[in-house]
Amino acid sequence: MQKNCYNNGRRDFIRKASFTAALYAIPSALVHAVPIDSIMPGPAPKERIKLLINGKEISAEVDIRITLLDFLREQLGYTGTKKGCGMGQCGACIIHINGKRMNSCQTLAIHNKGNSITTIEGLAKGEDLHPMQEAFIKCDAMQCGYCTPGQIMSGIACIRDGRAGSREEIQRYMAGNICRCGAYQNIVDAISQVKTSGKTV
Repeated sequence: MQKNCYNNGRRDFIRKASFTAALYAIPSALVHAVPIDSIMPGPAPKERIKLLINGKEISAEVDIRITLLDFLREQLGYTGTKKGCGMGQCGACIIHINGKRMNSCQTLAIHNKGNSITTIEGLAKGEDLHPMQEAFIKCDAMQCGYCTPGQIMSGIACIRDGRAGSREEIQRYMAGNICRCGAYQNIVDAISQVKTSGKTV
């Protein structure tokens, strides 16, 4: 009886071990059976585009899949525009396209042929800061600073779009810009200050 139990247990073990070995062998066999070139994607096609960035005409060859954000940061070196969520939810990558605010992570570079783009680097005039930049400094509207470029670009758009009539209206307009440090009240202070100053943004 003991011998039979031993033999049955041994046979079960061998069957299970063989089955497991077969499972591990199948993917390996498939990999060797299919040529790697047939499953790996080829290089992405590229396209040459021309656009205006911070008043400067740019001509560049771009991967048709690259976002405007990655094109600005990685190919052109405009790293002031920050990369946050990559989903258009945090506002860190906001720039102006033809004067309108836009999450640059949500548009492809090739879709912006001929467009006029302004990044945070294009606001100052030499040593003279933009009024919104000055207000952010005066109102201490930044802490870690990561979200600041997007906040400033949205703040300018808030005034240009006529949405800075009250603190509540500013808060609603700026809802798409997330500040992990919680400097929201100071950000609203800065935008309000620029609005009441009457300075052109």
